[in-house]
Amino acid sequence: SKKDTNYVAASVSCAFPDSSTIQENIRLKPKGIFRRKNCNIASLQFDFKNESSPRLSPLKKIKLIGGCSKSGSDEQLLLKEYLAYKLYSLFTDMSFKVRLVNVTYQDTREKMKPYTQYAFFIEDIGDLAKRNQCRRRASGLQNEQTDRKQMTLVAFFQFMIGNTDWSVPTLHNIKLIVSKKDSLANPYVVPHDFDYTGFVNASYAIPPDMFETTSITERVYRGFPRTTDEIEEMRNIFLAKESQAKSLIADFKFLGNSEKKEALNYIDEFYAIAKNRRQCENEFIEKARKK
Repeated sequence: SKKDTNYVAASVSCAFPDSSTIQENIRLKPKGIFRRKNCNIASLQFDFKNESSPRLSPLKKIKLIGGCSKSGSDEQLLLKEYLAYKLYSLFTDMSFKVRLVNVTYQDTREKMKPYTQYAFFIEDIGDLAKRNQCRRRASGLQNEQTDRKQMTLVAFFQFMIGNTDWSVPTLHNIKLIVSKKDSLANPYVVPHDFDYTGFVNASYAIPPDMFETTSITERVYRGFPRTTDEIEEMRNIFLAKESQAKSLIADFKFLGNSEKKEALNYIDEFYAIAKNRRQCENEFIEKARKK
C-alpha cells in the first residue's frame, strides 16, 4: 500500500547485454508525502543494501520517480522534472545523477490495467557525497552557514527553474554534504525534488501564500543578498552554459513539442534577466530576503 511507509520484501532481476542476469531479493517502500496521498503510485525507494542482495548492494538506496498518474500529461511533467536534474548537473558536480527508465506497472489485484511509462532513478546521496570527497550531514543549518559560493549557485538555479519549494534549515528538498578533507569547512547544499517548479509547471503546484505570487511560474529569489562581484560571477557561470541548457531541452526527444516550447520559453525568460546586469542587481540584492 502506498500509505504504508514501512519496507516490504521485493525481488529484482537484471538482464545484461552479455546475456548474464542477476536476481536478488531487496526491500522497497513508498516515498513522498504528496505522492503517497494524491498519486496512483508513490515514488519508490529501493533498498539494495541487504544480505539477500550481495551483488547489487553497492547501489545502496536509490529512489524511483514516476508519473503521478498513467496519463500522458503526467508523464510529460515527469520528463520535465528529469530535465531539471540534468540542467542542474551542467553547473556543478554536486548534483544528483539521474537515469531515465521505461517502467511497466502491473496491479496484482487487477483493479488497474497494466501500463508503461517513463520514470527515473536518482542516485544515493552517499554516492553523490563520495564522488565529491564528502560525507552526508543529516541536520540542517541556516542558509548562510553553508558554503557561500555553492549556496549562491543553488539559489540562482532555483530562481532559474522557478522553485520556492525548498529550505536549508529544515532540509526540505535539500541535502547537505561536508568535506572529508576539511572538517571545519561549511557544508555544501544539494537541491532535489523539482516537481513544484515553474519549469515543470504542474497543475497541482500551488505557489505559497508567503510570496504573494499568483502562479507557480512567477520567479522569486529565495537566497540572501549578494555583492555585485558575486552576482557578476554567477551571471558568467550561467551565461556560459546557456547554449548547453537550451540544447539539452531542444534535443530531448521524449518531450512533446508544446511542452518543449514552454520549457524553452521559461528558460529564455531567465536568460533575459541574467543578461541584464541592472535587473540582476534588482532581483538578487534589492529584492532579496533579509531574514
